[in-house]
Parts: sequence; C-alpha cells; structure tokens
Amino acid sequence: MSIQPSAMWSRGKEGTAVAVRVKIPTPLRGLTSERDTVAAEGGTLNELVQHLEAEFPGMRERLCDDTGALRRFVNVYINGEDVRFLDGLASPLKEGDEISIVPAVAGGC
Repeated sequence: MSIQPSAMWSRGKEGTAVAVRVKIPTPLRGLTSERDTVAAEGGTLNELVQHLEAEFPGMRERLCDDTGALRRFVNVYINGEDVRFLDGLASPLKEGDEISIVPAVAGGC
C-alpha cells in the first residue's frame, strides 16, 4: 500500500487523514500478508481502524467488540501511550505517529 502526501492531511482533526505506521502483532499478520508493519491513515484511532479494515478485511473484528469498543484483551498504543489513558478510539493521530497493537498475554501457574 502506498500513501501519497496530501494537502488535506492535518494534525488529527476528525474527518482528516494523517499518515501513520502501524506495528502488527504476529497473530494478525495473516491479514496483512505477513507484514509486521503497515502504512495507514486516519485523523483518529477509530478512523485508522476503519482504514485498516478496508485494506485488511477482518482487522476490525479482531480489534473491536460487537459494540465497537476496543476488545478487552487488545492493547493499542500511540507512540508508546496506552490509548485507554488517552481518548480511546477517539484519540487523535498526527503525521508520523507509530501505532502498536499488542494482544494481552494471559497465563499463570
């Protein structure tokens, strides 16, 4: 996928798109043809998820539950900041942000 610069891109306002880099965890790489990082766009995290779904069908259902909220055991970070402590799916994105998707690991003795 190639993202072309556009004069429409701004710093994370709703309805505008900015180019970001998304780190894809191993369990989701089957959706991205085994790529560990993809380029995507969106003015907010929610718009980014919509873009990822359009480019990689099945991504949204793995990230969001039936209500549209992030799944409980999926952690998403914007530049290392947990979106649960930001604005969740409404978190604004800015040009060059790095989004990390990290599935929670459960286990124990």
